[in-house]
Amino acid sequence: MCGFITVLNYGSDEFINEKELKQMTDTIIHRGPDSEGYYLDENIAIGFRRLSFFDLENGSQPLFYDNNRYIISYNGEIYNHIELREKLKEKGYSFATNSDTEVILALYKYKGKELLRDLRGMFSFVIYDTLEKTVFIARDFFGIKPLFYYKTEDKLYLASEKKSILENEKNRGVNKTALQHYLTYQYVPGDMTILDSFYEMPPGSYAEFKIGEEIEPIRYWEAEFKPSYISRKNAKNDIIDVLRDSVKVHMRSDVPVGCFLSGGVDSTMIAALSKEVNPDIKTFTVGFEREGFSEIDFAKESADSIGVENISKVITPEEFMEELPNIVWHLDDPVADPALVPLYFLAKLARKSVKAVLSGEGADELFGGYTIYREPISLDLFRKIPKALHNPIRGVSKVMPKGMKGKSFIERGTTPLVERFYGNAKIFTEKEKSRFLKTYSRNIKYTDITGPIYQRFNEYDDITKMMEIDIHTWLRGDILVKADRMTMANSLELRVPFLDRKVFEIASKVGSDMRIAENTTKYVLREAAKEVVKTGASTRRKLGFPVPIRHWLKDEMHDWAIETIKYSDIDEYIDKKYIYKLLEDHCNNVDDNSRKIWTVLIFAIWHNIYM
Repeated sequence: MCGFITVLNYGSDEFINEKELKQMTDTIIHRGPDSEGYYLDENIAIGFRRLSFFDLENGSQPLFYDNNRYIISYNGEIYNHIELREKLKEKGYSFATNSDTEVILALYKYKGKELLRDLRGMFSFVIYDTLEKTVFIARDFFGIKPLFYYKTEDKLYLASEKKSILENEKNRGVNKTALQHYLTYQYVPGDMTILDSFYEMPPGSYAEFKIGEEIEPIRYWEAEFKPSYISRKNAKNDIIDVLRDSVKVHMRSDVPVGCFLSGGVDSTMIAALSKEVNPDIKTFTVGFEREGFSEIDFAKESADSIGVENISKVITPEEFMEELPNIVWHLDDPVADPALVPLYFLAKLARKSVKAVLSGEGADELFGGYTIYREPISLDLFRKIPKALHNPIRGVSKVMPKGMKGKSFIERGTTPLVERFYGNAKIFTEKEKSRFLKTYSRNIKYTDITGPIYQRFNEYDDITKMMEIDIHTWLRGDILVKADRMTMANSLELRVPFLDRKVFEIASKVGSDMRIAENTTKYVLREAAKEVVKTGASTRRKLGFPVPIRHWLKDEMHDWAIETIKYSDIDEYIDKKYIYKLLEDHCNNVDDNSRKIWTVLIFAIWHNIYM
C-alpha cells in the first residue's frame, strides 16, 4: 500500500526538479511512512511513498520491468497475484521480486489493457512505456483506491491525492458546479472535484495515451445488478462460500491484520470469517459517551460471541473538534459525512496494533442494507392510483401543516422516484440553495448526476434502481472516500472483502425479493450470517457510526460553530446570515438542521485550509 505522484512533461522547458518532486511526495508521507522512491528524466517524474506489508517481497517503487522498458507507480493490493505469477511463469515470464507490482507489469506486457480483467483487488496505477512513449492508467472496479489528474499547458499530473499536485501548482479556484452539488449530496459526485480543472479517474476505467495527448477514460467494468433465478438456500450458501474465500485472500500479509467491528451484521461476519484464518485476530471499535451514539457495547457482545479480542475508545467532543481541521486536510475534497470523524479515530486506535484492517464497507450497496430501500414497498399503494391524480394529491399535501401525519407519505408517494431518490444523503433542496448560495445556477440540477443512471437502468424495479444510484454515486463519493482517507491518514491499510469481483458476481444475481424481505434489509446476507455468527448481530438494525452533532451543535460545539463560520472566508459563496438562522432554529428546536449546518461547516473548514 502506498501513494504516488507522477508528472508527465507536455513540453515544459523547466520540468520538475528533484526538490519539487520530493516536496510533492513528502506531502503524502502518511500513505507510506516506511520507504520512498523516485525516478526523474526529461519525460516523466515519479515520487512514491510505501507502507510495507511483506518483508521479503522487494516491492519498492518506481519498479522497472523488461530491461527497464516499463515503469510503474502503483497504489493498492492485488489479492490473486500469487496465482497470476504462477500462470505467467508457465508462459516464460520471469520475476526479480515477489511483489504484486511486478505481476501487474508482466501481465501488462503479456495482455496489454486486457490485464484488468484478470486482477482481483484494489488499485490505481500509471504504467509508462519508455520505448513507445505511451502511458496506461487504470483504477479498480469500485474505485477503492483514488487517482486524480490535473493538466496545465506543459504538464500532466497523476496522483493518489490532490494535495501532492497542489504542492507544486498554486493556481486554484472553486468549481462552482461541484460546490452546488456538494450542498445537495454532502460530497462532490461524479468525476469532478471541488477544484477547477482537477478530475478523478472514474472507477472501473482506464486510459491509454501518448505524452501530449488528452486523457479519455474508457470504462472496462461497471457495477450492474442482473438478478437471475436462484433459490434462497443456494443464494445463502453461495454468499457464505464467496465471502469466506474473499476474506481469506484479503488476509494475505506478513504483518498482523485486524478488523473494524461495529457489532452489526457486516463487520461481525467479516470478523468471524477472519478468525477462521487467524484465531488471534484483534477487533477495534469507537463510540461516544452520549446514550444511543455508541456501538461499543454491541461490538463487545459480538466479539465475545465469536471469541475475539475487542479494543475500544470513547471519543470526546473536545478531541472531535480539535482533530477536525487535520481530518478535513486529509480529505482533499469536503465530505460532510459526520461518520468519517469516528472512522478517523477508529483507524488511529487500530494503527497502534496493526498495519491493515478488514471492514464491512460495500455490504449495504451490494445486498440492499439501507432502510430507504424499503420505501417502494411502503409506497406501493400509490401504484394503484392513476398517475393523472398524483399531482393534485401532491398539491393537497403541500398545504398540510408541517409535521402533520401523512404529509411526508403523500408527498413521497406522488413524487416520481427519479425526483425523490438521489442517494442516502439529501442535504439542501434546490429551493434552499437558491436562497443562500450566491453562485447558484438554475441550470445545474441534482438530476444532472442521477438522471443518466436512472436512464441506463430504466427497466429495473425501483429497489434495484435505488441501489444502482447508490453504487454509482454514494459508494464512490462518500463511503470509499472516507474509508480511504481516514485510514491512510493514520498509515493504516483498509481492505474491504465485500467489494470483491467474485462477491459482486453473487450479489448481482440476488433479486429484490431476497434483499428486502421479512420486514428487514439485506435479508439473504443476514440469513448467511446466521450460519457464521451465533449472535444477535445478524438481526440488529443498522447504526452506521452515529455521531451526536445534533446535540453537540446546541451545546458543546455551538460557540465553535459560530466562530468557524464567522472567520471563514466563504462570503463569496455563502450567505452567512442564512446559516446563522439555521443554527438558531436548530438550537430552539424549530427544526433539526444539524446536517445542513455541518455541511456548510465542513466547506468552511476546507476553504480555510485549501484556498
